[in-house]
This record gives sequence, C-alpha cells and structure tokens, in this order.
Amino acid sequence: MQTYARFDLEFVRGSGSWLHTKDGERYLDFGSGIAVASLGHAHPRLVDAITQQAGELWHTSNLYRIPNQERLARRLVDATFASSVFFANSGAEAIECALKMARRYQYTRGHPERYRTITFSGAFHGRTLTAIAAGGADKHLEGFGPPADGFDQVPLHDSNALRDAIGPETAAILLEPVQGEGGIAPVSHTFLEMIRRAADEFGLLVIYDEVQCGMGRTGRLFAHEWSGITPDIMAVAKALGGGFPIGACLATGEAGEALVPGSHGSTFGGNPLATAVGNAVLDVMLEEGFFESVRERADRLRRGVEEIIARHPAVLDHVRGLGFMLGIRCHVPAVDVVAAMNRRHVLTVPAGDNMVRFLPPLVVTDEDVDVALEALDGTAGELAS
Repeated sequence: MQTYARFDLEFVRGSGSWLHTKDGERYLDFGSGIAVASLGHAHPRLVDAITQQAGELWHTSNLYRIPNQERLARRLVDATFASSVFFANSGAEAIECALKMARRYQYTRGHPERYRTITFSGAFHGRTLTAIAAGGADKHLEGFGPPADGFDQVPLHDSNALRDAIGPETAAILLEPVQGEGGIAPVSHTFLEMIRRAADEFGLLVIYDEVQCGMGRTGRLFAHEWSGITPDIMAVAKALGGGFPIGACLATGEAGEALVPGSHGSTFGGNPLATAVGNAVLDVMLEEGFFESVRERADRLRRGVEEIIARHPAVLDHVRGLGFMLGIRCHVPAVDVVAAMNRRHVLTVPAGDNMVRFLPPLVVTDEDVDVALEALDGTAGELAS
C-alpha cells in the first residue's frame, strides 16, 4: 500500500554505520532506520545472538516461561526505576500497554472514573487509533473518524495549562522526555519536575515515552536519567532490538501490579528470538565506557554542526537535542536538505518544525562524523546559492 513517500533507494547489505546498494554504492546511515539500528548494521554480537537462537527455538507463546525474556526483564529492572516489564512488538504497543495500565491502576484504587491522560503539543506516540489520539496531530487524525476518547492536550512547558487540565477524570500524564517526530524538543528538567510534583499531588501516574529517545540515544541508557526524575511507567522499543521488532513497557511495583492474568497480553511479545537480540543489545550498551564514548562523539558532531550553521545562517537556523538525537532547524524546506544529503550519500530523517534529524548509530566513528559534517556543509552551500 502507498503509505510511504519512499526515496528511490534500495539497500541490500549493511555494515556498521554504512548501507550498500545492489550497485555497490555505499551510504552513511545517519537515520539508523529512525533511531532503531543503534548498534549499526550486522553487529557481530547481534548476528551471533539471533543466529544461535534461530537454530534452537523461535516461538512458544507466553503460555510458558521464556528464559531469555525473564533475563531481559531482570536486566531492565536492575538498570531502571522499574519493578516489572511487559514485552510487546513495537513502540505503539508499549504505549497501549502503558495507557491501559494507568487506567486499570486507577480502577483498582477505587477510581474507575479516572481514565483520561494529559499529553502535549508536538507529541508522537505511534500509529494506532489510541496512539494518534494521544499525539493529537491533525495530519495523523485526518480521515479516521472521531479521535479515541480520553486525551487532553496542552502546550509543552506550560505549567499553568497542565494544572488547569487536571480534573476528576485524569489518570495519567504522558510525554516524551525528548520529543522526536515533533522536532527534537528536549523537555526542560524544571518542567519534568513540575509534572512529577503535580502527579504526586493529584494521585496521577507519569508515563514516559522513550521509544525514540531511549536506549542510549541521548548518551545515557534512558533520556530521563539526565534529569534524575523518574516516571511510574515507561514505553521502550526501537533500539531495544537493534532492528528486530520488540517493545517493552516498564513499571513501578504499584503500577505494574494493576495488570493481572487476562487483563493484557501479546502473542509474539517477548518471544525467544526477540529477547535474545534484546539481551545482546544490552550486552553491548552496558559495557564499561560505552556511553562515555557515545557522548564524546556526539559532542564532536554537535560542535561541527554548530560551526556549519554559523557559516550558513541563511540555510540553517539552530541545532537542538541531546547526544546522538540532534535536530537541525532549517530556513529552507527540511526535505530539500534531506534530499541533498542523500545525493551526497548521507541518510538523514525529517521531523516536525522543519527539522532534519541526525540519528546515527551509537557506534559511529570520528571518521563517520566527519563524513556527515562534510556532506552537511556541502548541502548548506548548495542550497544557499
């Protein structure tokens, strides 16, 4: 179905930060399949993990214990605020689980009237009917009938609007610590703290959507670690599988206990193949020095981007974001910048607010960074003429 405006590019092989076409041309991947291939392409640890598991057992369903799943859940719990994990297949499914959990949490505490969730302008939470209602973007809602009920959207960083939106039917507050599709907008630590205080005051749950900004993308395992302000529930996906579909919903004890046998489920979620890869991803990311290296190379990239913006102010406006989740706001159409970068064999991703996203694999080298910067400089010069 024609649901994507695709570029006329076809890749047949990947290695590290590079993709190769059938004609032998190679492209530097600074999109990572939209923040998914965070360990690059054909990472040997991930290849070994899925190859070994594929020769042993693919799927049994969640009617039985799955050792890989139990191990991955324990490691995610040990690395985060959470006490339990539900495994799904995508970010949207992890969000659905989080929203259901928040509603059922309120129900189990004698507040069945509390089912609404406050969300924020510029948000993106997935493509299901519920997720597009949570995101609230007109372009995603158009043509699908009345939006799913249960969401109240307020402007980001507007504390008064947030508190005004809290009512007797409010169950939770949902946000991305760094908005992705909306234009690489980090949420201020002050606002995150205000959300946490308001939620505690009114008995609400805080849900973080770290589907895009999590799993090392900002230079720490999860983006909210920069603020030190934890949620009650968190949705994760994308880079958790390094390219293999897997999603996860992490929760504190009280929130997670709201889901009981029969209240939620997934046929494929957390199967042996997916969780074997997820464990391999954590094997790499949790090694000593991994995130320090990410932050060093991300700083190199950002400094280079800032220098290029200073040289081409008529084309590029400013850069924002954290780590290897950078957005460059453009004065020219962002899609023109993406297309011009493609012609220079560097892949990038557009976003809202006329932004171009740099989402490279976390394993890029200094040389890879320099290639991307040279392409951006050339693109800006071309579009300025």
